[in-house]
Amino acid sequence: MPNATPRSSVGGRLRMPRVVLALFLVAGAVLGLTAPAAGAAQAVSGRVALIGVPGLEWSDLDATATPTLWRLAGEAASASLSTRAVPPPDRGVTCPAAGWLTVSAGQRAGTDGRGCPAPPEPRRQGAGATIPGWAALAAYQGRTGYAARIGTLGQLVEDGGGQVAAIGPGAALAAADKSGNVAHYAATPDELGDLTPYHLIVFDADDLAAAWFRRPLDEYGVPTALPASERRAAVAAADRRIGALIDRLPPGTTILVAGVSDVTPDAHLHVALAAGPTPEGGTFPHGHLTATSTRQDALVTITDLTSTAVRVLGLTPPREVVGRPWQPGDAAQDTPSATVTDLADADLASKVLREVRGPFFTVLVTAQLLFYALAALALRRRRTAGKDAAGASGVLRSVQVVAVVSGSVAVSTFLAQLVPWWTLPVPMLSVIVTILGVAGLVTAVAFAGPWRAHVLGPLTVVAAVTSLALLLDVMTGSVLQVNAVTGYEPVTGGRFYGFSNIAFAVYSTGTILGLAGVAQWLQARGVARPVVISLCGAYGAFAIFADGWPSWGADFGGVPAFVVGLAVFLILLSGRRVSVVRLALVGLAGAALVGALSVIDWLRPDDQRTHLGNFVQQIIDGEAWTVVGRKFGAMIGVTVSNVPLTLLSLVALAFLFFVLARPSRWGVSALGLAYTRAPALRPGLFGALTCAFVGFLMNDSGIAIPAMALTVAVPLTLAACVRALQLAGPTPPAQQSGRAAPRRAEA
Repeated sequence: MPNATPRSSVGGRLRMPRVVLALFLVAGAVLGLTAPAAGAAQAVSGRVALIGVPGLEWSDLDATATPTLWRLAGEAASASLSTRAVPPPDRGVTCPAAGWLTVSAGQRAGTDGRGCPAPPEPRRQGAGATIPGWAALAAYQGRTGYAARIGTLGQLVEDGGGQVAAIGPGAALAAADKSGNVAHYAATPDELGDLTPYHLIVFDADDLAAAWFRRPLDEYGVPTALPASERRAAVAAADRRIGALIDRLPPGTTILVAGVSDVTPDAHLHVALAAGPTPEGGTFPHGHLTATSTRQDALVTITDLTSTAVRVLGLTPPREVVGRPWQPGDAAQDTPSATVTDLADADLASKVLREVRGPFFTVLVTAQLLFYALAALALRRRRTAGKDAAGASGVLRSVQVVAVVSGSVAVSTFLAQLVPWWTLPVPMLSVIVTILGVAGLVTAVAFAGPWRAHVLGPLTVVAAVTSLALLLDVMTGSVLQVNAVTGYEPVTGGRFYGFSNIAFAVYSTGTILGLAGVAQWLQARGVARPVVISLCGAYGAFAIFADGWPSWGADFGGVPAFVVGLAVFLILLSGRRVSVVRLALVGLAGAALVGALSVIDWLRPDDQRTHLGNFVQQIIDGEAWTVVGRKFGAMIGVTVSNVPLTLLSLVALAFLFFVLARPSRWGVSALGLAYTRAPALRPGLFGALTCAFVGFLMNDSGIAIPAMALTVAVPLTLAACVRALQLAGPTPPAQQSGRAAPRRAEA
């Protein structure tokens, strides 16, 4: 890993082995494609007023108290802003200084030390100013894992011949060049005089932040929450200052308003507004904003803010600016009130999700562990039932139904997003009831038709619903994954589209098990084995394509795991053995496939790439090991720290292999009997487990991937085993041997 890799002589960065880079580039050559030419730097040709209001949330806007922002909400383009930067230790918030530095770099940035220090007061130097401690701030970014290059925004404008002005300490952080200098600095807009000469004006409307910094600090060095009255007064003051600045802006200036950070002890989504000329030369209409970084309507990120400002100015963002320009999205509500309400509701959903996610997983793990214990006792009771065989059979029927419900829970966490559960009075209870309600509907379908009589009938229905629901979701924008308890959380802002790691685990497991059920059904009707394998392989190949295609799943680590898992399933289904050589060849094929998809994505324009193409560029730039190291550390950290999911994985595997697959211990040959009555179950189960294990090794979610895969696979396998036992009839208890007669001694 990194320590064993030689350092490059350029900047001390770790270089990916050349053979890996060659494989990626050869894949592009085979496809007959060429890399896009990098755009040449251009002279500044536009005007931007970047107005940052640290802490501004949509719920702060009011027709009376904030008339300027209210008017913009009714006229401009709007969205929720994810402001995730580098948080302080032990607190998942974006501090104002970190938010402004992230705008400066176009990449997540932060400050060293505990808590949320206020942005440093610039030192005046004539008309400009310099940022104290800039060198230390720049050096710290190299230790965050993101290697943000602060000063990028200001330097780009200066190099393009533009004039930059900063108003307020936070704005100075965002507008400074790479040396930490700001050409024109003022404490208020009035000090700048005529604003016509300036191409980029950065304004720190810091009334909320200033009030927040006056609050007492908590144990982590973060100020406590503002009282409601102080918050309203600060927002009103900021609105007045914003209105005064906008009234003085030259015509044709693009106005970008952003709540660039949190000013609360917990994280939130914030305000994003855009008015005036767009990067493409049009005008931002009243409606929602979007960006290719999120692919979600009415949701953008703070790093997109940098890219948007650069593009509006007619400049080309460098590769270290990871955001994508804001673009007009779908239509918004007609009135400011409705627009504000909708976007405030998005923040509420994200806030409630963070509150219920931890308890939900605790409830999920506890319920699963309890269910496995009760199921094991029910299986044992069948062996020792004796005269109460009818009662044992009733218990088994209950176990089968609960097992199918349990196997339906994973996909139901996504389908539950069709119901606005976060608006109900008791969110924790609401999400559990909603998920169980959806799982109940899926279970009803699983037992609704004649397929319920077959060993793999309910399993096939649930697995098929799981695969198809997530496939359709990812093909239509991954809407079900946003704010799902097992999906994306916008405030955290890791990813917003494609397959999350947990969704991939659920999707791949459902796909392979569903194919096993279909294969069993086809074989039972006399379809030739080669035809069955071809049909399963065709759908499986499309499922993998959907998982990896940049415009849909955009899943880098999932593709090789999915390829290996599907191959194990198909090899076993064909009656062949799985050898080390075959697995190695399949693994290489999976790596080649994801490499080809990544190169295809890399060949697209910079602002259209996903993280697949970005990773190819990181390999070229020598930054790939930084990403790999960060993700590997995250995988280890999640596995070690998430004790509940680790325990759930171990117990689920123990139940599978020591309860269902070890008949001598419990007196019931459940899994073996299921294999006999439905031979396709064995390939499906082994393929799904293999996929989960490889996915565990290749993704930063660690133990969460096998835990969620087992949450689908083991309960559905149990349901199949119970049905196989029911078809086999009750097992009579073993007769106890009588006491042996005393043997006569031989003469």
